[in-house]
Amino acid sequence: MIAPIRQMARIAMVTGVAVGALLTAACSQTAEAPKARTEFSIGWSIYAGWMPWPYAQQAGIVKKWADKYGITIKVVQVNDYVESVNQYTAGKLDGVTVANMDALTIPAAGGKDTSAIIVGDYSNGNDGILVKGGGDLKSLKGQSINLAELSVSHYLLARGLSSVGLQLKDVRTVNTGDADIVGAFASPDVKAAAAWNPQLTAMKALPGAGQVFSSADIPGEILDLLCVDTATLKANPKLGKALAGIWYETTALMTRQDAQGKAARAAMAKLAGASPEAFDGQLSTTYLYSDPKAAVAATDSPALVTTMARVRDFSFSRGLFKGATSADAVGMSFPGNETLGDPQRVTLRFDDSFMKMAAEGKL
Repeated sequence: MIAPIRQMARIAMVTGVAVGALLTAACSQTAEAPKARTEFSIGWSIYAGWMPWPYAQQAGIVKKWADKYGITIKVVQVNDYVESVNQYTAGKLDGVTVANMDALTIPAAGGKDTSAIIVGDYSNGNDGILVKGGGDLKSLKGQSINLAELSVSHYLLARGLSSVGLQLKDVRTVNTGDADIVGAFASPDVKAAAAWNPQLTAMKALPGAGQVFSSADIPGEILDLLCVDTATLKANPKLGKALAGIWYETTALMTRQDAQGKAARAAMAKLAGASPEAFDGQLSTTYLYSDPKAAVAATDSPALVTTMARVRDFSFSRGLFKGATSADAVGMSFPGNETLGDPQRVTLRFDDSFMKMAAEGKL
């Protein structure tokens, strides 16, 4: 079962490493600047859009690109997604697969200068809002909605409500973990819920359930990234080049509609503990940026700035920037020297340089 457990970070982050460090960490780091190295570790956890990484290691693609640049890269599985992000934030990993909201609210908000060097995919229907009995988004006013609070489901609900002129204050949310959401929605007392796959698919099959909003209605907003420590990347640009080479060679292979592509996807499914059919189903609602030119275009688009403004405003409004008096407390930078928030505290950087190298055949 390929549960996108990346999204559960929002539930734990309130008590995680970001709390308390928000306002001072970015300007108080005293660690010695990283030096040139030859060994690096990248953390990942199970999610359809991140399975190219362990497959690449298994297939020798990681070694191929690492050897090209005279380095060693260990692709490390961390069973708990939150723990993988926390390990990265604590400096135990050089990079990590992480969703955009979590990159902002955990390492960046905790003062760890982080660069998103690969925009890998976005949820294109993996997340949805369901209502029983033929209701719509407007019918949610005054109703209770079961979901994982402070998760991407919560963000999706806010976006869905705003599309029909409603706000979060117009509904009541009932905090329900992903392990319990299917059972909760099956109860006659629960009329509405928000969830992600594979739970979402199971809930859709329940009698009377209808989907009224999904991540496909806000394409490009729920992003999955590969992030690397900025200082480490600056001291070791070969790492960024190798990682870009690994990603695009692997995704080019897995998207092929021939025997080799099918075999690669089946191997990824096995690594994820899923059947090939289930894995392909997850990929069908995941927009994979397998073409580096498309990834560069998405990263350079003004739409990304708009998306991250929405994400940071939501995060601040729900208290995820503990100690901050403004959503501008955490700075973000984008291609073209555009910034959001405090330009003196930029700790999340969208860096398109390695994706561009891949697009231009310069890796």
